[in-house]
Amino acid sequence: MPADLRSRTGGALAGVTSGAVALGVAELLSHLVPRPSLVLAVGEVVIATVPPTLADAAIGMFGRSDKTVLVVGITVVALLLAGALGVAARRRPWVATIGFAASAVMGAVAGTSRSPAAPVATAIVAGAGALSGLLCLRWLRGGAPAAAPPVVGESRRQVLRVGATAAGAGLVAAAAGRRLAQRGATRAAPGDVSLPRPATPRPAPGRGTAVDVDGVSALFTPNRSFYRIDTALIVPRVDIDTWRLDVTGLVDRPLSLSYRQLADLPQIEADITISCVSNDVGGDLVGNARWQGVRLAELLDQAGVRPEATQVVGRSLDGWTAGFPTAVALDGRTALVAVGMNGEPLPLPHGFPARLIVPGLYGYVSATKWLREIELTTLEAFDGYWVPRGWAKEGPIKTTSRIDVPRPGASIAAGPTAVGGVAWAPHRGVRRVEVSVDGGPWAEATLAEALDDDAWRQWRYDWKAVAGAHELRVRATDGTGDVQVGAIGPLKPDGATGYHAIKVKVSG
Repeated sequence: MPADLRSRTGGALAGVTSGAVALGVAELLSHLVPRPSLVLAVGEVVIATVPPTLADAAIGMFGRSDKTVLVVGITVVALLLAGALGVAARRRPWVATIGFAASAVMGAVAGTSRSPAAPVATAIVAGAGALSGLLCLRWLRGGAPAAAPPVVGESRRQVLRVGATAAGAGLVAAAAGRRLAQRGATRAAPGDVSLPRPATPRPAPGRGTAVDVDGVSALFTPNRSFYRIDTALIVPRVDIDTWRLDVTGLVDRPLSLSYRQLADLPQIEADITISCVSNDVGGDLVGNARWQGVRLAELLDQAGVRPEATQVVGRSLDGWTAGFPTAVALDGRTALVAVGMNGEPLPLPHGFPARLIVPGLYGYVSATKWLREIELTTLEAFDGYWVPRGWAKEGPIKTTSRIDVPRPGASIAAGPTAVGGVAWAPHRGVRRVEVSVDGGPWAEATLAEALDDDAWRQWRYDWKAVAGAHELRVRATDGTGDVQVGAIGPLKPDGATGYHAIKVKVSG
């Protein structure tokens, strides 16, 4: 055994390197077979089993980066465990064998639980990754057959060089797997899918719908930067030729529609702001888009909703569920089974091939992505994914406003200063926006023309800034006359409350 690998540090280095090789090989094979990534499968098991308070804290802390943090965390833990095996294997080589075998079993179980099809292929991927890691560890420790040429020299420099090479090979394999996954995802959303022309296309926004303030949120949030909060680490891959949308449950005429049949129904466009219930005051887990799709009410009318059906449940291809009162779908608002977003087919991360968009409701009770089924049931019979985890059964979006310009902590020059932002109260509209400086009286801001009552509205306030430190606050009044709640309230159970406030410094 090389001298450097006899130490605890050397053993840990060998273990971490072998762990990287195991993960890399499994990642590569998972996309050659293809099977779901085992790291992502473990992540989805974590999401499904983690205590609700921890899940809420992660979303609140990391926002749209929560999945990246989870995957990195799982990878780091796996490498640390592999390092521990490397240390233990210095005196008890059999410990490493048991450890890598256990990792293969855990990976196979996680992969099969999240994607039950082809369990043998999943087991092969997990086993091949673990075997690669075990062989790498033995190789680094000098466990190759005697006839093999010596690979690891006695010097620390040689050990580090070989270890880095092995770890690099693992990273290359993982990167190749990720690249294959991206290509597979592209094939899952064919570029030749085109949106049908809507029967009632919306006109382009007029000049009066935007304020003249650089930095204010765009009328339409670009698809690439639209927030994404969901429980899916593995974005469902859809065969558009076999996908069906079923309307089931308490209906007289159950429906089963192909993508083409759905696209052939009368299409409309609607400008709708949607928000995550985890969006904190002043947060960015909110966006506005021009959605295209079929009115949910029309689909329900075709199916014939029974009088006792008091809840609409959306079911996703990944198993996620959300539910809202049937009355909401039938009260005249533009609830959609959407197939388009800002003039394009739904991007994969945002629900291709179809999703639900319901104006006025937080996403956790309404915005089912990768939609496979709409079930009519009763409010008492079923709770959506987040309700048993402590969130409210019904989730109307609260009247909210945000300051986009200036940025918090900005330093600005004294004199005329444009303050601007957006306000939203989907399904009710925004009637007024007001700004307060340093706790003083509320002054009315100038509102841009409304795109629609369901869409956010830009606003501008002209402030004569004077030297010193200042705090700006904003509040909105919705179309019913209700003023935004000023008392600071938590995210749970039905969304945060409070005025967005920023502090700025004004130079003389």
